[in-house]
Amino acid sequence: MLRDLTLNDMEDRYQWCLDKDVTKYLNVPEKYPPFSREETQKWLQMCINRTNGYEQKAIETEDGKHIGWIDLKNIDKHNKNAEIGIAIGDKNYWGKDYGLSAMREMLIWGFIELELNKIWLRVDIDNKKAIKSYKTIGYIEEGILRQDRLRNGEYIDRLRMSILKGEFFN
Repeated sequence: MLRDLTLNDMEDRYQWCLDKDVTKYLNVPEKYPPFSREETQKWLQMCINRTNGYEQKAIETEDGKHIGWIDLKNIDKHNKNAEIGIAIGDKNYWGKDYGLSAMREMLIWGFIELELNKIWLRVDIDNKKAIKSYKTIGYIEEGILRQDRLRNGEYIDRLRMSILKGEFFN
């Protein structure tokens, strides 16, 4: 389930940023920890107030446990497209289809509420599990973004993938 963020989500978010497995594929500063509690709270407040260009939602289990987040950003209202990002921060819920469910919910919200035609993403080329799950939902590979991300002092290629409104609803 997706819900609006609250400041009560801050401690979970901060703890997740301390886990290098969780942050490996996230675009975060190359320091440890990548964010202080204060920076995490400030970012969360900006998301809640929608002052940073992100439409971010918390991901919850059926019993109300906060396990991650998903967002739309780089929203292009003229061309009706946006970039999507997702993270399951609680590793106990990895590989259990919570990410797929959250992705489907956010796609519905983006295509219906924001009237988008295309939702795209960038994924590190070595993040095979994520690529497989995106293909399961219906994302199509658009191309390779060469040396698109600096991770641990090395440039990493990223794959750009997208899904169109008509493809998703068919």
